[in-house]
Amino acid sequence: MNRPIKLLAAGVVALWCISSAYPQPLPEGSSVGAPKQAVFAKKFIVSTANPLATEAAYRILKRGGSAVDAAIAAQLVLNLVEPQSSGIGGGAFILHYAAKERKLVAYDGRETAPAAARPDRFLAGDGKPMKFYDAVVGGRSVGVPGTLRVLELAYRKHGRMPWAALFQPAIRLAENGFSVSPRLNSLLRTDRYLPQQPRAREYFYDADGVARAVGHVLKNPQFGALLRRIARHGASEFYEGEIAQEIVDTVRNASNPGDITVEDIAGYRAKERNPVCGPYRAYRICGMPSPSSGGMTVLQMLTMLERFEMDKIDPGSALAAHLFAEAGKLAYADRGRYMGDSEFVAVPERALIDRDYLARRSRLISPDRAMASAVAGEPDRAARSGWGEDTALDLPSTSHLVVVDRRGNAVSMSTTIEAEFGSRLMVRGFLLNNELTDFSFASEQDGMPVANRVEAGKRPRSSMAPTIVFDREGKVHLLIGSPGGSAIINYVAKTLIGVLDWGLDVQQAISLPNMGSRNIGGATELEKGSQAAALADALQAMGHLVRVIDLPSGLHGVQRVSGRRSGWAGGADPRREGIVKGD
Repeated sequence: MNRPIKLLAAGVVALWCISSAYPQPLPEGSSVGAPKQAVFAKKFIVSTANPLATEAAYRILKRGGSAVDAAIAAQLVLNLVEPQSSGIGGGAFILHYAAKERKLVAYDGRETAPAAARPDRFLAGDGKPMKFYDAVVGGRSVGVPGTLRVLELAYRKHGRMPWAALFQPAIRLAENGFSVSPRLNSLLRTDRYLPQQPRAREYFYDADGVARAVGHVLKNPQFGALLRRIARHGASEFYEGEIAQEIVDTVRNASNPGDITVEDIAGYRAKERNPVCGPYRAYRICGMPSPSSGGMTVLQMLTMLERFEMDKIDPGSALAAHLFAEAGKLAYADRGRYMGDSEFVAVPERALIDRDYLARRSRLISPDRAMASAVAGEPDRAARSGWGEDTALDLPSTSHLVVVDRRGNAVSMSTTIEAEFGSRLMVRGFLLNNELTDFSFASEQDGMPVANRVEAGKRPRSSMAPTIVFDREGKVHLLIGSPGGSAIINYVAKTLIGVLDWGLDVQQAISLPNMGSRNIGGATELEKGSQAAALADALQAMGHLVRVIDLPSGLHGVQRVSGRRSGWAGGADPRREGIVKGD
């Protein structure tokens, strides 16, 4: 076993300064704006991507609701106020910790491919993969939605308030209206495809095709009426009968038609799964198992970095970015070859996070020289020769929320319709996902099947990484997660290192510039407009192929605070419009 490598190399200079490198006093109440400070709460706390969703969840918690109750209320409001990212037309992953039982459970509400789906679904007439948006827009990309079923499953296990009460905040907003936010207005103005869909155009744009202005009061009575029905009758109101039929008709009659049936929708089931967990220093990191790649890939990165003394490396140094990117290349290489829906492919989950395997992978990281594109390792010799590399694209949409209730129960939930505004198809006031484009467009590579190829009933591989961290006493220490497509994994791993190695509070760690590598052509990505962009020359001198790009994370997290002011500290990404609130 290699001894830990000391990496305070001469000449490596920090290029930005974190003035609050040590946790500062945390204000009571809620905060918004940039720069943000962590928000402190004694009893309960919630952080979501929109102030109205945070407020809805906060009121549920204040009335004694559970963490799951609050998450449901927040998700339904997010469907309205952040329609580009998530909603009942999509899917979700939920990590839930039950404090009394000291039990962690993963709930899988990932969408599924219809029974008619085949591996060549996204191949053009010449046998080559379709252009991405040719596949996305319309019915071909729509998977069977899972959000309501997974919310209902979690509620039956952990809900406290009446199911119908959780729908009231969203119903009021749908019927009375809410103000269009600057972020929503900006996305509406720049989206090419949404105005081409009649139902979406009528709702999101005026008669001249101009996006609803910032501050415009947007009402959605159709959605409000639908929520009233689901509140009264349960999720089956969505999955059976006329709503399911309308989804099928919309998908099948689109200009780029799909093939979902009412039987596909009625047959959807959310799943309860065992989280994927592993040690990192004095902590235990837990995340989603397959069909998400998030939990395994985050654990791979952290375990490969564990031999380095990250706590002694400046967060703003080229060295920190170098090591982080190199670990990312190796982890994403394994992700691209081995990870998919484990009910369809033999994902070597234990082997991929085995510490001896990852120690061997870690030794491929040089402290002063970048590797080119990484190749997948051999966690399981029998599996290595069986799979081709994936070509799936994950676009930066999705939403994340975290909740801790007054009993200490906790939820870390990532929720999505995939790309911004999903398939652009609208039914009863909500958008349908384009989740099937998270499958690999090519079903084979060099004559070998791709683990994440399209198959009937299969769940596409995800990058969503809702995460819960436990301390050495088994107490919840941190909840974190983010939107961002395949970059989610890097965003979450960065924040974990910020809190666990660099001693930052959760808000400071979230606010760190984004960086890393997804092993796309071996490139190392630095966040445009951030201090990280200034690292480009130093990293290029180490052999990195550098790309300075937008990396718009939407991290939301909660951290346990001990000592005289014991309780919870919450953070919300300054790159977006979310806030934290608690008591």
